[in-house]
Amino acid sequence: MLKLINVQLGRRTSNYDLGNGGTEMKKFIFMSIVLVLSVCSWAGAESSVWKAQKDKSVIYLGGTCHLLRESDYPLPPEFEQAYRASSILVFETDIGKMLEPSTQQKLLTKARYADASTVDKHLSARTYGELKAYSEANGIPLEALSQLRPSLLMVTLTVMKLNKLGFSSLGVDRFFYELANRDKKVVEGLETVDEQIDYVVTMADGNEDEFVSYSLMEMKTLSQQFEILANAWRKGDAGKLDELMAAELKTRQPKLYKRLMTDRNRNWLPLIESYQKTLQTRFILVGVGHLVGTDGIIEDLKKKGYKVEKL
Repeated sequence: MLKLINVQLGRRTSNYDLGNGGTEMKKFIFMSIVLVLSVCSWAGAESSVWKAQKDKSVIYLGGTCHLLRESDYPLPPEFEQAYRASSILVFETDIGKMLEPSTQQKLLTKARYADASTVDKHLSARTYGELKAYSEANGIPLEALSQLRPSLLMVTLTVMKLNKLGFSSLGVDRFFYELANRDKKVVEGLETVDEQIDYVVTMADGNEDEFVSYSLMEMKTLSQQFEILANAWRKGDAGKLDELMAAELKTRQPKLYKRLMTDRNRNWLPLIESYQKTLQTRFILVGVGHLVGTDGIIEDLKKKGYKVEKL
């Protein structure tokens, strides 16, 4: 995310031309992929960092948000405490590789339909009508986004909305990635860039109409939703955060919840456990939705014999 810039909303320029692979659009879609996979937490006054110990092994786990407002800084001191105590930082994926132009071009290529068709051909007339009405009401040139698959199209519209609400790409991950590079700390990823791209590009497959309609419905109250999340985060209410970020998704779209949440957690857990063998302290930074709740990594580590406490 180091090279990302905020996009001016409502700009009707060739930069939005997917056919030409516009620079602004590639960057915007990149912001979308990190947003949807963050299952994002909030950087508030209460602790969102846990310390897990087993035998002589120590790991820290921090909930992250990829898009924050300027007012959300400085980050809580627990993040700094965990960072200083760790020699290795672990993110969801290789952020450096994700920033490479070739990776962003790969994402853009996979985000578009291989047969060059447009999204209206893959949605019902009713759902496409809802999408068109939303775009027109918000001054968004839908025709410039029409070659995107529904998953990337909807998260891109969400990023546009968040930009309008004052969010930028300067989130927790970017902050600590830059800090680690400055301090020459080792940086690792829990999954490959290709895996992350695949998760986002395909998450609406076979469920396009419901995905788009549900996303448009959530867009209406996006600002209020983030404020509720912020309040829950400031109180350190892990149960409420789990309820707000996972419960409805788990109920309304269980297949998507399994793919984006529980499957990824299960894939990450063996790697996280392997860190115990090295005795090097790591700070793992992932979306807090992956950490809390009965399906979360914190609960899994407790079952594996780790002593886990909030900082």
